[in-house]
Amino acid sequence: MDIMSATPGTGLGEMIRTWRDRLPPSAAGLPVARGRRTAGLRREELADLAGVSVDYVVRLEQGRATTPSASVVASLARALQLSTAERDHLYRLARLVPPADGTISDHLPPGVQRVLARLGDVAVAVFAADWQLVWWNRGWAALLGDPSAAPPRLRNFARDRFPLDNGPALPHSRLRPGGGTPIALWPVTEEDPDAIDAAVVSDLRRATGRFPRDSRLASLIRDLNAGSSRFAELWATGEVAAHREDHKTVDHPSVGPVTVDCDVLTDGDSELKIVIMTAVPGSEDETKLRLTTVTGPPAAL
Repeated sequence: MDIMSATPGTGLGEMIRTWRDRLPPSAAGLPVARGRRTAGLRREELADLAGVSVDYVVRLEQGRATTPSASVVASLARALQLSTAERDHLYRLARLVPPADGTISDHLPPGVQRVLARLGDVAVAVFAADWQLVWWNRGWAALLGDPSAAPPRLRNFARDRFPLDNGPALPHSRLRPGGGTPIALWPVTEEDPDAIDAAVVSDLRRATGRFPRDSRLASLIRDLNAGSSRFAELWATGEVAAHREDHKTVDHPSVGPVTVDCDVLTDGDSELKIVIMTAVPGSEDETKLRLTTVTGPPAAL
């Protein structure tokens, strides 16, 4: 007999519902309407935050879906703002092995999520140690385009930065010399793109020392080394460093060029990269940046 299923309140669906009920929408950065009857998240809110359908959340909670994929479990853990122990418990309830030490984590600790929620409409995204995009807010989607339409595998800044020399064309053309990608749908120019290329590669090398047993990171580096001559050239230098800041101009389809400072903050042992886009206070760029959040994410071109 399955002890979990035999013990009331301990199954996968019941735990998801319990964690959903305890998380107030304000903690997830959602507006709280007057007269709201539900103290925690509604199913549709959890579905939106996790990037899954409402029907799938219903089936999980009712026990009609019992084997979510690892990527879905990771998304649910982020959306529910679970602690590391709770995240691992969710993996086990889904009959999955929790992420082990020495591997990259896509998990956002609850404290980090609360800080991000307080940033309002500032354009913010979070990347894992291998530059896999794991979270973004409305401000990011408004400024750079909504990445949700792209398959999760393509939401990687390193793959985005170093397309394979003879690989299939992306849904949008490479940023340089012009065009969009899953990370930034609108054309972006940079003050020193070569320096950013080198910084991303050296940051990935640093990640290999921190996460030597991570298969996703190893696969990423194998693919790029074999398929991108630019990446292979930079990888051969052996540099080790972290990517911290740069300046970008986004050619936004609604408000025109917006120049922003791009700062990269790293969160503790997990090496999560919190990327924040801001404009100079009082500048025309700051006004344009605010306008993007008012108009919302435009449709992809």
